[in-house]
Amino acid sequence: LLLCLAVLSTLGVSAQTIHPGKCPEPPVQQNFDVPRYMGRWHEIQKLPAFFQKGKCAQATYTLGDGVVKVVNDELLSDGTISSIEGTAKPTDPSEPAKLEVTFFPGAPAGNYWVLKTDYDNYTLVYGCSNLGGVYANYAWILSRSRTLPEETVAELRATLTSSGIIIDKLTDSEQTGCESMPK
Repeated sequence: LLLCLAVLSTLGVSAQTIHPGKCPEPPVQQNFDVPRYMGRWHEIQKLPAFFQKGKCAQATYTLGDGVVKVVNDELLSDGTISSIEGTAKPTDPSEPAKLEVTFFPGAPAGNYWVLKTDYDNYTLVYGCSNLGGVYANYAWILSRSRTLPEETVAELRATLTSSGIIIDKLTDSEQTGCESMPK
């Protein structure tokens, strides 16, 4: 119990979204095409996550030997670019839109579920961790460009809500002043 409270207090202080119960299990993108998904995605909206501290957040995915290389970049307030590399792979070949991503050797993998994408303009990603009676969840609305039409954002937000995902803390991501970001 003390360990659970310590984890919760740390996550809560870090603007994490914590809810009672167990992680929702929303449906994922059917017939997910991993190679088409590869490339650069820019963050449009997100549920706050303790590991994201900057602006101009973007993710770049490349495929090799059945494993996806993940590079996440963001611009920090001091003008430096923070970058982290990891790998992702499907947890079950019959559901390739359900991936696990790892950034540190030996650390537990995190869920990276592609709920919805058109591959060319937008994607909706969800992740969640059960923490003994409560859960911490993540969600990202991403775009191939640094902007996305409001009607598309509204549609993706509705997808989250209809899947039982609480989005009251979903916030806009700043995508201005990003000229120094990797191309």
